[in-house]
Amino acid sequence: MSDQKDPVLEKIENTKAIYKRLGKSGLRVSVPILGAMSFGDAAWQPWILDGEASLPLLKAAYDKGINTWDTANIYSNGVSEKIIGKAIKKYNIPREKIVILSKCFAYVGEEPGIKTMTYGQRISESPDYVNQGGLSRAAIFNAVNASLKRLDLEYLDLLQIHRFDPNTPIEETMEALHDLIKAGKVRYIGASSMWTYQFCMMQACADKNGWTKFISMQNQYSLLYREEEREMNKYCDATGVGLIPWAPLCRGHLARPASAAGSTTRSAKEASGLAGTSEVDVKTIGRVQELAEKKDWRMAHVALAWINKRISSPIIGFSSEERMDEALGANDKTLTEEEEKYLEELYEPRNVVGHN
Repeated sequence: MSDQKDPVLEKIENTKAIYKRLGKSGLRVSVPILGAMSFGDAAWQPWILDGEASLPLLKAAYDKGINTWDTANIYSNGVSEKIIGKAIKKYNIPREKIVILSKCFAYVGEEPGIKTMTYGQRISESPDYVNQGGLSRAAIFNAVNASLKRLDLEYLDLLQIHRFDPNTPIEETMEALHDLIKAGKVRYIGASSMWTYQFCMMQACADKNGWTKFISMQNQYSLLYREEEREMNKYCDATGVGLIPWAPLCRGHLARPASAAGSTTRSAKEASGLAGTSEVDVKTIGRVQELAEKKDWRMAHVALAWINKRISSPIIGFSSEERMDEALGANDKTLTEEEEKYLEELYEPRNVVGHN
């Protein structure tokens, strides 16, 4: 018999990423999902990595099996999408071997440094931004066409609505999303942070009219922010909608000791009151650190082991290959029921953040 290794089996054995179905859909995503909000232009936010720094990280992610990348049209006003498109072309990544997620709803500034969100609804009164935001049929089609152009792709694997639009009829939004799928521009649709009743109304509208329903929910969820456990997570679990939360490590707070808070460019500018900054949060972070030291794990392993069993896949932003390897290292780790309770028991209800 030949001693030559089977190349297929060898690659499977050497890949630390795992792949899970997104809810009850047939689409499989990597665990973790790469969050591309930190790739773009520092004129948008000071902690953003530029293209030169971002491209090697995208290549490393792909080589490590992290083949699912989440971005949004608003991230650095489209520059994040452009960097992803450049990476796909530069590294000759076959389109069918990656899963690209993007979002629509927000107004995309015409320059990287324009922060359209600071203008509120007034931005819609500008002639430069008419029909460029929200979830009207016009805005959705304009947004998707622009995203595909920036990404230099023919379709998105998953289009997510970034927020709920109270100013557009739900029927108009859901039919437009359905038509995008029928046109081949989008393969699946998902939603992001909103109230559960809003999400239920949108799903019911699609079901009633025979239109495509959402397969995923991207909401904020971590050991330090568990408000979604009240309704949204339960509804999604009951109806087969996959959870792909943002901030699963609470902007890095769960990956480093509380004493290191403010050690990164992003955390140094955080406002007080956000998850990760309260006295109770600091105590919970201490327990994460305690368990990590006891089990000889990284702190991120503890936080991700807790959340991974509750969701489809966490969305994590990476500033280095070390952080990727850290996240991948959590895929074979589990906590006991007692350890989970120990991490959870200090939690106190907090104000909902991230919804309209």
